[in-house]
Amino acid sequence: MSRIFHLSILLFIPFFLMGQEKLSIADAIQLTLANNYQIQIEERNVEIARNNNDWAIAGRYPSIDATFSFNNGYTNNNNPASFLTELSSFSSGVVPAVEANWILFDGHRIKITKSQLEKLQELSDGNVQIAVENAIQATINAYYAVLIQEEQLNVLQQVLDLSRDRINYQEVRKEFGQAGSFDLLQAQDAYINDSTSYLVQVNNVAIARRNLNLSMGIDEIETTYDLADSLEFIPQDYDLSAIQQRMLANNKTLQTLFVNRELSNINTKLEESTRSPTLSLRGGLNYNYNIASGSGTLQNGESLSLDAVAQRTLNGSVNFTLSYNLFDGGIRRRRIQNAQKQEMIAQLNVEDFKRNLNAQLNNTFATYNHQKDLVLLTNNLLENATENIAISEERFKGGLINSFDYRTIQLSFINASQARLNAIFNLKNTETELIKLIGGLVR
Repeated sequence: MSRIFHLSILLFIPFFLMGQEKLSIADAIQLTLANNYQIQIEERNVEIARNNNDWAIAGRYPSIDATFSFNNGYTNNNNPASFLTELSSFSSGVVPAVEANWILFDGHRIKITKSQLEKLQELSDGNVQIAVENAIQATINAYYAVLIQEEQLNVLQQVLDLSRDRINYQEVRKEFGQAGSFDLLQAQDAYINDSTSYLVQVNNVAIARRNLNLSMGIDEIETTYDLADSLEFIPQDYDLSAIQQRMLANNKTLQTLFVNRELSNINTKLEESTRSPTLSLRGGLNYNYNIASGSGTLQNGESLSLDAVAQRTLNGSVNFTLSYNLFDGGIRRRRIQNAQKQEMIAQLNVEDFKRNLNAQLNNTFATYNHQKDLVLLTNNLLENATENIAISEERFKGGLINSFDYRTIQLSFINASQARLNAIFNLKNTETELIKLIGGLVR
């Protein structure tokens, strides 16, 4: 019995290691929203898209370039046929210049591009919402998974207590000659099996807690919390037609597909704008300041020196350019056709997703209602199993049933408890999926 006692002490150790900090489901969701990396990544993408959503990026404003050149040159010319048989010169100058280029008309391409940038920002916003609802769903499921695993641990603890009492009962009976070693061994075997199941469940609880910490973005993966919410919740009654309308209006993935469809339409307009002429304005101003000096030799052998001479030149220009592509081998036509087909594909993707979404909603709705009934049935099953194990304990101690029957009733109690917990967990997960489908998982 000493080994059994030491084992019972070991089984209680995890309860002393559990943390005391309270954590509600709302707290868990807030931690997730603050720590989730995917949400942070998508938020940075939104900042990039917002930064790009500007008329300057679209090409509305002129571009102005300033240049500054410092030019130096040296020339040595030796020509016996010239009156200057040899000439050497050196020049040095600076040329500051400003040049501007402005597209005045290009088939409204600038305006269309700005619309495209706005939709890309809207698409990034939608991706953030999808990341948020995925993170919230994962946290809710992980939170209730911990509650389920802990409740299963409590059930196994109850069964373990019954097995321990059974050992004590058989030991007393053996002292008074009412039971033999066989009965005691049966009780000890049951206790060891229950202890094994308990230890496995302790590990399952630890794994579920780590998964919860991971979903919340907690770096200290072994951090433990005292979960404030319970498994008991009141299922909602949903009207299928009402939630279907909400789904079509609020489903985040569907809204993203709508934006993609609009982007495809904008891309078609961009390709069609290439059929229009382009009118641009180009202007510039440059100033040239140059100093030249040199020396040479005349035919008679006399040396000639050229003093430094400064030259100044100011040039300005304003030019309009109208261009139109007359022939490109049908490239523009093919690109427009491809853009139109991409637009059709985007529309088909929307219709296909709506069809699948409706089917998924109907299946999830039916599963949810089925699981509500299943929870009620397993509640009744557990009530019967609880009452049965109480009666069987008295009948076992009264000698009306044997240890095998008593053990069978214990196992039935475990199975009924686990069936109820699984039904509650599945119901909660299905409800979360249903809320996600109708766009209800928002921050």
